[in-house]
Order: sequence, then structure tokens, then C-alpha cells
Amino acid sequence: MPWSVSSGEGGSVYPAYPHSLHLPQYLSYLFTGIPVSEYTSIGCHTALWNFEKQDYHDWVYKEEIHKMLPSIVDTGTSINTDLMGHQIKVGVGIHDSSSALLPYIRSIDKKFILLSTGTWSIVLNPFTKGLLTDEDSVSDCIYYMRINGEPVKAARLFLGNEYNEKIKELSQHFKVPQNHHESITFNVGLYQKLNDNFSHKFKWTSLAVASPKTRAPMNFKTYEEGYHQLMMELAELQIESIKRAIGANDIDQLYIDGGFANNTIFVELLARGLNGMDVKTTDASLGSALGAAIAISNIELDQKFLKKNYALKKHRSLIAN
Repeated sequence: MPWSVSSGEGGSVYPAYPHSLHLPQYLSYLFTGIPVSEYTSIGCHTALWNFEKQDYHDWVYKEEIHKMLPSIVDTGTSINTDLMGHQIKVGVGIHDSSSALLPYIRSIDKKFILLSTGTWSIVLNPFTKGLLTDEDSVSDCIYYMRINGEPVKAARLFLGNEYNEKIKELSQHFKVPQNHHESITFNVGLYQKLNDNFSHKFKWTSLAVASPKTRAPMNFKTYEEGYHQLMMELAELQIESIKRAIGANDIDQLYIDGGFANNTIFVELLARGLNGMDVKTTDASLGSALGAAIAISNIELDQKFLKKNYALKKHRSLIAN
């Protein structure tokens, strides 16, 4: 939600008329007194930007909203500011997803997609071309923006939330602690048995996708069986979302961060479903903060950066082909 900043008095650096700032730029303004706009925040859920024109939509000008929007500056802009007697560089702010993506963009020399997992599972494709289709829009795809104003196609799933809901159901049914899933490891024989006679069994409660029209009874003999079935069905949805984000682009590199990056069953199922794609996991708990620092630095990142700082691991199949 934008924040409005009123004009000051006595010829200060405050604007002569009200400005509307995105939250990152408002925080920057508190330190610098200089109101600005930047691409990644404009491209964050605002619907202000016309990607075809590379400018604000016509309605923004028609409603004269543009008069409240400060000039757009490069996201890498920094402002020298005196803070408690110390000269520091203050950035102009950056959207968190765009910030988390930046270290990957700066250090990887091939096209890739990033799957950021948590309560929301978001697939980010910073190499997308063209505009969103009607099918993209109804499938919960949106555009973010890179720091240079280029689009980032994002496909979203409320996957982590659905996972937690189903874990509760399995725990209650089998009368085990809710953290019992943490002890489950990939069972090749069980996977192959379920895969050979695969049928959908779960009904989704929080996902913005339709539950399968045909579902078999949830007659699981063990918690382990139910858990493997759950992961197979969630991975199927995630693969569809990944393919939607890739679109017609030729991309064969997938990076996974967040909670599901540590779920070996989930990663294995994605790798198998995305046959031929190079799958890697990272641990980037402070990725957004690090990306924000990188945005205003002059440091050049190389291909060893992720391995040194993000615990980069290349996926190796748990199933012998």
C-alpha cells in the first residue's frame, strides 16, 4: 500500500505537493528526505505499469495519479546521508522478491527459473518475453519487474499452506505428532507402487486450483504411504506451475530455495517430473536482505557465489534409472 507524504515547511527538502510512495521508498525517504520511485516496487501488485508501453497505464495519467508519483530512478541508486554523524549510503528500496532474485541474476550465466518456497510457492522467470495471456491470468500468474524494468513472470501456488493443512489431517488420522513428517525419508519401493497405480486422492482446501474430479478413497495403510501420496500430488501441481512460468522459453536450470528445498522427496519428484532439467537447491534465509545490499554495491558476483554463500547443492537422483 503506498504511503502519502505531506509537504514540509520552511523550504525543506520535502515535496511542494503530496507524494505517494511505495513502502520501500517511504523507508528510504525517512532517512534521506528525497522522494523517488523505482521499478521493482511499481511492479509489485500495483497494476500501475503497462509492460507493452514500458510506462504507466493511460488511466494513471487520466486520473492524474502520476502527479503524486515521484520520478523513477534506477534501483541501484544510493544517496549519501548523514546519520548520527556518520556518512552512509542509503538505497532507494527494492521489492523483496526482486531483491531475493538479484543474487541469482548477478551470479548465474545461463537462463534459469527460481522456485521460492514457503507458505506461498512462487516460480520466478526473469527471462520471460511477451505479455501475459488470458490463461496465465486465470492461472494466478503475474508480472514483477527486474531492477532494469524488464518483466519477471511469476506463477503462484499456496502450496506451503496446503501442505500444512494436509499434514494436520494425516497426523490426526494416524494419531502421530504433527512433526512426524520430518522423519519420513524417500521410500523407493513405496513410490514405485503408488506411481504404477497412480490415482488422485486428496481434496484441496486452500489452493486456487480445482480438486481432481475423480478421486480414489484415502485408504492409506500407513502414515508413510499417505505422506508419499501427498507429496506426489503436490509435486504434480508444482510442476504444472513451473511449466506455466517457463512458457515458450528455453530454460533448463531450476533453483529451489525456502522450506521445500530441504524436502528431499519433493525435490526428487520435481526432478523426475521435469525430466532433463538441471535442479539445484540453495539455503538463502537472508536472501532478500543480501539482495538489497547487492543492489547498491559495486561488487561483481561470479559463479562460485551461490556455492560459497547459499549452500548450493546439485540434485542427485534417489532412484536408480
